[in-house]
Amino acid sequence: MAIFAYDALQKEHVLITGATGGIGSETAKVLAGMGASITLTGRRTNRLEQLAAEIHEVTPDPQVFTYKADLGNETERNELVTSAEKECGPISLLVNNAGISGGGPVEQLEQEDMERVMHLNYTATVLLTQLVYQSMKQRKKGAIVNVTSLSGLRGTYGGTAYAGSKFAMTGFTHSLALEAIEHGVRVNAVSPGFVDTEMGRASAQKKADRQGRSHSEVVKESIPSGRMTKPREVANTIAFLLTDAAENIIGESVKISGGSVLR
Repeated sequence: MAIFAYDALQKEHVLITGATGGIGSETAKVLAGMGASITLTGRRTNRLEQLAAEIHEVTPDPQVFTYKADLGNETERNELVTSAEKECGPISLLVNNAGISGGGPVEQLEQEDMERVMHLNYTATVLLTQLVYQSMKQRKKGAIVNVTSLSGLRGTYGGTAYAGSKFAMTGFTHSLALEAIEHGVRVNAVSPGFVDTEMGRASAQKKADRQGRSHSEVVKESIPSGRMTKPREVANTIAFLLTDAAENIIGESVKISGGSVLR
């Protein structure tokens, strides 16, 4: 269901990282339907092309640019931003959605695994944002939404690596928000709990296995709404934060949990 005007983001250019995942792809469809020019990036060329085709099927005359990139690579980050702005103009909106899971109980952690999770989920994201933010700052206009997690607001069992990276993203969101608003750029985050994506289902199943329960039992007992969040619900929240309707929402982490934070 479309809940935003078809021209709400007209003349805006949004870069969506991690676009091939469940949240990223739904966000791309929602924002394209609001009139934004879209740059999609991820590490799977075939999925990027498939997503672009899906957007063209449901959105009249969308401007969609795809670019395969490893955000952990400095050269590819630079080339992504340069190519996107050459194709669609200055990036005015940024959705930092790329991320990976990983880790385990503290005694099982390996340095290489911790650094890999932190590098992609935090360091590479900050460095990409740095590139995009410079032009937003010069134009004194823009909005950034970081996709973090409830794990970035509270610890989880076996979450030292992943939760650590998401806590870092929450801190980054707050810090950049204070700096950026002085230049007319808004920065916020969305912090979903269990989302009905491949990663979210795997996370819920991991919890279920550890507790000796079924996936459905974990969902029903830990989420008051009785279900996982749909990717489109996260996408709609991101879309709202990118619009002028949210112009005085600064540095927030919007929880989308079906009420699980209350338990």
